[in-house]
Amino acid sequence: MALSHAQPTALANVYARSLLELCAQQGREAVEEAQSQLEDILELARANARFAELLSSRVISTKARKASIEKIFKGNVADGVYRFLQVLNDKGRLANLPAISAAFDQLVLEKFGRVEVDVFTAQPIGASESGAIRDRLQNALKKDVVVHAYTDEAMIGGIKLRIGDQLIDGSVAAQLRQMRDKINVDGMANLRSRFDRISGE
Repeated sequence: MALSHAQPTALANVYARSLLELCAQQGREAVEEAQSQLEDILELARANARFAELLSSRVISTKARKASIEKIFKGNVADGVYRFLQVLNDKGRLANLPAISAAFDQLVLEKFGRVEVDVFTAQPIGASESGAIRDRLQNALKKDVVVHAYTDEAMIGGIKLRIGDQLIDGSVAAQLRQMRDKINVDGMANLRSRFDRISGE
């Protein structure tokens, strides 16, 4: 079973909240470290099929996986993250790690008043442009903004922003679509008006 991106579930939220409470006892730095390490583990699983299989296969026994988790992670990740992975293994929930990580991300954002914004542009943007976008969004949203920049080669130009489940499309393609729709609507209105004038004569 592949470990890929997943949306948070009710079960994932329960586990994510437990991890957050555990890490929060040690402060914000511990929370952010756990968040980063969970993402690193998932990135490794996406890049390495054997590692993903180790975490998610139902064929491997809990006992055998427990030993492997200890060898791989003990001393290499925060103790809370290591113990959390072992709990997930004991409960047979390691395959839920992508959804748990996504739920954990959301809880961390809520806790620290952050907003994650996906920024899509036709060409890669530099650190200064990314910083300028972040500053403008922070002023508008009155929250700490974390910008994730992506390149969308299908775009002609402009910018698209995804904030949560909202998409703000300021791309050139979107502007052209709006212009085309306006021309179509205005064109039909003009035709109807001319028809009404002619038929009324």
